[in-house]
Amino acid sequence: MQLFFSKSEFGKSYSSKTTKKLNGISKRVNLSFNTNEVYIKMRKIELQKIVEKIWENRALLESDDNKKAIEEVVSMLDSGELRVAEKIEDNWVINDWVKKAVILYFPIRKMETIEVGPFEFHDKIPLKTKYAEKGIRVVPHAIARHGSYISKGVILMPSYVNIGAYIDSDTMIDTWATVGSCAQIGKGVHLSGGVGIGGVLEPVQAAPVIIEDGCFIGSRCIVVEGVHIEKEAVLGANVVITSSTKILDVSQAEIKEYKGFIPERSVVIPGTIPKEFPAGTFQVPCALIIGKRKASTDLKTSLNDALRDYQLSV
Repeated sequence: MQLFFSKSEFGKSYSSKTTKKLNGISKRVNLSFNTNEVYIKMRKIELQKIVEKIWENRALLESDDNKKAIEEVVSMLDSGELRVAEKIEDNWVINDWVKKAVILYFPIRKMETIEVGPFEFHDKIPLKTKYAEKGIRVVPHAIARHGSYISKGVILMPSYVNIGAYIDSDTMIDTWATVGSCAQIGKGVHLSGGVGIGGVLEPVQAAPVIIEDGCFIGSRCIVVEGVHIEKEAVLGANVVITSSTKILDVSQAEIKEYKGFIPERSVVIPGTIPKEFPAGTFQVPCALIIGKRKASTDLKTSLNDALRDYQLSV
């Protein structure tokens, strides 16, 4: 069945009936759809085709229509209609064409002066606006770029959120924390003071950092290079995790090693392991999983409470 509707019909819901043959027997089947959802799906497919063509031939950026298509992708990132990465049936899927659009956005933008009260900036990317109507609390000196999505209930202390990032509802971005380009931050996450969440645009196939729902990331932690932190994990202060960092689960009799991935509800602290170099043996950083967040622990537990379960203070 083909669907045709005008722009005036966007956002409306319809139901229809069609006939399907099942095992030779004709049956009436109810169909329901929302015109806005159908339009967005169709538009995403169109935009992906345009972006892929421009990516292969940068001369196409001279076209005003193509520039508008790139700007539309970034606006859809800004509104949350598009994401660089999304969870589909328990698997994270990277939309690399969206990252391509972000990269293509820079050359079509001109440097301009942005004045905010007594402050002045000079950049290509405008700042995010209309926080009040979006239900976002923004403390002075918090900066978020256009093209980042910030959901209702988020609190931004003086911090920085880059283009392509996605921050879900009721998350706290604490003082001097940074959320890099394309990073994906879940619901009810707490990024403590000075946390550095890395960004990634190129290579376009590289996964962004993913922090799932309910995680608590302690002060001065660094999570970069596409590391994936599963839901409700707790990272103690100063944990540094890159794609090559050894993550050692020491909670059982035998050590289990991970790389680039922290399992759900893990409690993690910084550690070191010996490594041989030409000049001798030295200690290099690692991350130690010392146990699981207790089922009895409230999801809004403080870092100290979670670590106290393991007689640790960080």
